[in-house]
This record gives sequence, structure tokens and C-alpha cells, in this order.
Amino acid sequence: MLLAKLVETWAAVAATPARRGKVDLLAARLRELAPGERLAGVAFLTGVLRQRQIGVGWAAVRAMPPPAAAATLSVAGVDSAFAEIGATAGAGSQAHRRDLLMGLFGAATEPEQRFLSQLLVGELRQGAAAGVMADSVARAADVPLAAIRRALLFGGDLRAVAVAALDDGAAGLAGFRLRVGRPLAPMLAGTAPDVATALVSAGPAAVDTKLDGVRIQVHRSGADVAVFTRSLDEITARVPEVVDAALGIDASEFVLDGEAIALRVDGRPQPFQVTSSRLGSRTDIAVLRDRTPLTPVFFDLLHLDGADLVDEPLRSRLDALTGAAAAAFVVDRVVAPGADDAAAFVARSLAAGHEGVVVKSLDSPYAAGRRGGGWLKVKPSHTLDLVVLAAEWGHGRRRGYLSNLHLGAREVTGGFVMLGKTFKGLTDEMLGWQTERLQELAVDRGEWVVTVRPELVVEVAFDGVQASTRYPGGVALRFARVKGYRNDKSPADADTIDAVRALHGGP
Repeated sequence: MLLAKLVETWAAVAATPARRGKVDLLAARLRELAPGERLAGVAFLTGVLRQRQIGVGWAAVRAMPPPAAAATLSVAGVDSAFAEIGATAGAGSQAHRRDLLMGLFGAATEPEQRFLSQLLVGELRQGAAAGVMADSVARAADVPLAAIRRALLFGGDLRAVAVAALDDGAAGLAGFRLRVGRPLAPMLAGTAPDVATALVSAGPAAVDTKLDGVRIQVHRSGADVAVFTRSLDEITARVPEVVDAALGIDASEFVLDGEAIALRVDGRPQPFQVTSSRLGSRTDIAVLRDRTPLTPVFFDLLHLDGADLVDEPLRSRLDALTGAAAAAFVVDRVVAPGADDAAAFVARSLAAGHEGVVVKSLDSPYAAGRRGGGWLKVKPSHTLDLVVLAAEWGHGRRRGYLSNLHLGAREVTGGFVMLGKTFKGLTDEMLGWQTERLQELAVDRGEWVVTVRPELVVEVAFDGVQASTRYPGGVALRFARVKGYRNDKSPADADTIDAVRALHGGP
């Protein structure tokens, strides 16, 4: 299939507001994919590469060669080119990778160049989220949507499930079962404004401490242990503490869901970046284990000694978990609390330095890969009034708008210190207004970044503060998003860098 056909579908889906219309368009195109190009085609239409990452970022696709006059690229050919680029390594690899990329873009038409550039930087947003694509695959393959969802529960990868459905229909989907050693997509939590609201929604519930660690899924079969991340990447060799804990459980086969977290000597959590850095390290594991030990904390059990538990209600899975794992490795929780007990548990979790809580319906099965009302996270968010120091021109849907804001905190001695960037939370109305206003305040107009006079104050919500060597203040905001502009405040009213550092717990 020509890539141009996928590009046409991408544009049509983006322009179609109705879910059913999107499904119709995608299903029609999926039926036309040849067997050998289905994996790449489904990946492209969901906005990812088959290879996930190939070492190409936004800077590499900013300067493109002139577009081709006619569409000649095929889906399979583009996928092969991405594979070759990703496999390029060694001396001179950066230049060679760029040459290959420019060769690919030189053969692409102007619409194809837009499609490929946004695909490579993860900005291919056209409204075909996982749920829409699952519906589309079901229609294209003429199989029940429930069968697709079931396969996704055990297979985890929408692309692989789509290929199985398109290649072999219901028989292909039947091959997806929970297998110890093969990770499944983790169940995700929705959000609730407070624990009382969450309890009303969930009914009889367990309330778990919400840890600020890294999600792990631990599989054991006999003496073999495998540990996977939320994104289903295997990290077994990096987490010997987790392996040891799994081998100490009195069972021969199981699948556990939990988190790995670095704790201080007093049991309080280390900042998230400490845990993340430890999990990301691939060398000197023994030294790192001694310096920054990890503690596995489990909150769910999906399989135990030959029995699948994913369809069992949470209350049954918790009984099995507490019977199998040592209490030291089970998350702190209260089961079926009243409103007052739940509120007290939330206060205790926050006082211990944790993020908040997760309220989980005791009647809920394990809905792998889905976010809904079965689990509801409740955590306080912080807000700061910060000053806009600069903004970056957007791309994709935000092309032509100043989007990514550079945020600064006030120094009591004068001036502002940058804390990070965010483009999240901005409505279309805000984008239009700020693009016009920031250009009026511009003091330097770079090709990509517009530096402005520090006059606009914006209220920013965020989940925490972490140490940073990237920004001059030594700290950065986690998951920052714009709540709104504070036209009632001047830059002198902005929060200080000292106040931000205090949230981090140090100078």
C-alpha cells in the first residue's frame, strides 16, 4: 500500500468529529493492508513506530528537503527505512542516520512529510486513540469487540492484536491468554477530586497508599523471574532486589502488580527522580543496589499457581495476595473503610510523604490496559503563580501558535529563574490569545523560540518538585499544566524560587 493512502486516512480521521465516522474510515483502510504491512500500518495509524524509537527527535525533522512531486513511498518501504535508521550505530552514525532520514523525506510528498515528521516526534494526533482503533480493528476483521478487548488484556500490544485479528480472525485472538513471562497491559486509575467522591463512585472499596515509584509487573515460574515496566519493557537485570523478593514468595508461579520505589532510611520515599534514575541505570547494578536500594511494593495478584485471577473481584485477589506475599512487600491499605477512616488514612499517607491514595472497588475485575471507575486516584495538586519568560512555536495541530511556555519563578533579589516548560492545559482560546500577546511582548524572535518581557503571570498546577541540573534554579516542576492566566497579578506577585525549593524540601 502507498503511504499516501494512510496519510489520506489520517487527515480524514482528524477532520471527522464523530467516533463512528473515525471507525468507518480506519476500518476501511485496515482491510486494504496487505498481510506483511499490517503491523507497520496499524502502528502508523495509532501514531507510533513499529520500532518504538529510532533515535530521531524533533531537531532532526525541522529542516526538510523539498518534497517530492508524486507519491511513491510504500508503507513497507517506510517501515524498512525506519528500521535501517534505528539500526545505525558506531562512528559517523549520526551523520549517516541524518542522510537516511533526509533521503526518506526527499522521496515524500508535502502531506507525507507532515505525517512522517509528526509520527517521528510523537505528535500524530488525529483522534484515533486506542479505543477507537480497537473498534476499527473489530469492524475490519469482523470479530466481536469483546474479543479484541480480551486479547488486549492478555497481549498488551494493540498492534499485535490487530495483526492477529486481521490475519486469522477470532482464532487468532484466541491465542492471547495470560502467560506467565509475557507482560499484560496494566490496569490504570481514573481520577477523583477527593476520597469521599471516590468512595461513593466505587462502592465497597479498598484504599491504597499511592506510591511515587515505578510501576512493575513481576512474573515468576519456578526459579525464573521476569520484571517488566508499565510500558512492558523488561528490566529484570536492573532490579535484583525485586527478583530476590519474588523468589522469597511461597509459590511456584505467579504474576504480581506493584511498584518499585527507593526509600529513605526512615521509610519515607525518595524523590521520584531518584527511583527513576536507579531503574534507568544498566551498569554497576551491585553498587547502585547498595547505594540506592529499591523496595518492591505489591498491590495486586493476577495469577497464582496455575489459576488466572484477572476476572476475579478485587476482594478475592487481595485475599490471595496477602496469603502469598510477606506483609513488608504489600502496599499499605485499608479495606472497606467508612468516610472518617478513609480520610484519616489519606492524611496518614500524605504525612508519610506519599502522593495520595487510590480507591479501588472491591467488586472490580482487573481491567488490563484500561482506565475507568474501578480504580480512582486521589492526590492533592499544587499550584504556583509563575511568569512566562519565552514560548516556542507549536507544531502539528498547534502549528502557527506560540505553545510551549517557559516558566520562571521570581528571585527576591530581582529577575526570574526558569523552572521548566509546559504546553499542557492550554485551550484553543488561550493559544490564540497568548500567541498575539506574547508577540507584543517579544524582545527576541528566534526561529523556534520567542523570548518575551516577563510581564504575564500564569497559574500552573503540578504534581511535585524535583531536583534538576538542567535549569539554573536547581529544581523543576513535575507534570506542570496551565490552569489560567492571572491578569489580576503582576510579576512582583509571582511565587519565588525559594518557595519552590521549599516544596522540594531543600535549598
